Amino acid sequence: MNTANIIEIIWCISAFGLTAMVLLHSPKGDGIGGIGGQAQLFSSTKSAESSLNRVTWGLFLVFITLTIILSLPNTGAVVPPVVSPPVLP
Repeated sequence: MNTANIIEIIWCISAFGLTAMVLLHSPKGDGIGGIGGQAQLFSSTKSAESSLNRVTWGLFLVFITLTIILSLPNTGAVVPPVVSPPVLP
């Protein structure tokens, strides 16, 4: 397993985590966060919202950074030399 594969795995995990965090946000009402009892996890809704915001922004930064890194050309690849066809007399 090389570095690119490890980065891709972390990228996929951050994508799923970011999706879950966005779905847990509840700007109006309980949202999906009310299903798992997320409202009772924290002492106040303000601390719950600020914690969700921090985790969401962190996952967003990880996802965007890894997206940029994975989109860069692979400079470590060995490019085979161009071989010209033989010239016939």
